[in-house]
Amino acid sequence: MTYKLEISDELKERLDDHLEEDETYEEFIAELVSMYETEGTFLQEGYSE
Repeated sequence: MTYKLEISDELKERLDDHLEEDETYEEFIAELVSMYETEGTFLQEGYSE
């Protein structure tokens, strides 16, 4: 089943800054969810506890 998610223009611009070349929003969001499920939290580059 496919769902449509609407995002603000501001969020779209922020996502655009993080997308790799030829990466779709769906692929990027799937990667974020996968990292969250694996780590339990989102990681920041250069950040360690």
